[in-house]
Amino acid sequence: MDNHAPVEVRDLHKAFGPQTVLNGVSLNVSEGQTVAVLGRSGTGKSVLLKLLAGLQPPDSGSVRIAGEEIIGLDPRPLNEIRKKIGYLFQQAALYDSLTVAQNVAFPLNRHADLAESERKDKVRDLLSSVGMNEGDFEKMPSEISGGMQKRVGLARALALDPEILLLDEPTAGLDPITAAEIGELIADLKKKRGITAVVVTHDIHGAKKFSDRLVLLNQGTIVAQGTFEDLGKVKDEFVTRFLAQE
Repeated sequence: MDNHAPVEVRDLHKAFGPQTVLNGVSLNVSEGQTVAVLGRSGTGKSVLLKLLAGLQPPDSGSVRIAGEEIIGLDPRPLNEIRKKIGYLFQQAALYDSLTVAQNVAFPLNRHADLAESERKDKVRDLLSSVGMNEGDFEKMPSEISGGMQKRVGLARALALDPEILLLDEPTAGLDPITAAEIGELIADLKKKRGITAVVVTHDIHGAKKFSDRLVLLNQGTIVAQGTFEDLGKVKDEFVTRFLAQE
């Protein structure tokens, strides 16, 4: 594997009781590359993201983020590495009691030494960059649509200028038009910021547009990876059936 890859996973295993979720997954994501991880529900896609962010420990294997091994790392150095990661949770996971702007400001308040005016400017820029209108900044999460919540979650994930972006089902539960807009936003961020990204998604159509590489998980292992065209040449029944959704 490339020693300089921002994300390196080697022989990762994870089980919950008798259920094996990841069974020897190895993956590397090069700088500036967007990799989409696809597969059926329950195949370990979201668990993989949590392992990359150090939110859960694997049973065995290696996870290197920005060149540093995070498995077994003490909380303080692990938290320093986490600052290099922006994470968009599946349901956006916004704080209900905070406004849109306060949600985006939250990581800045905790981890960035900014004057109040600088912080306000940065929050405004972040929300504008994900297509939010200024009239929505002071709204509560319950007052905006699911698509807008995903946009706000993405702005918050970008707040600390991360090197790596982890996106868990960014288009799930959205109508086709909004899902396409979120996909375009991911592609645009990749182009403008050059962020390394791992995107867990069911949306093959969107993944074709915003990712450099598709990785297909089945029963805890990677069964195929490459471009959509590469996957179309794979002689495997599961791969063929999965791609037929498109």
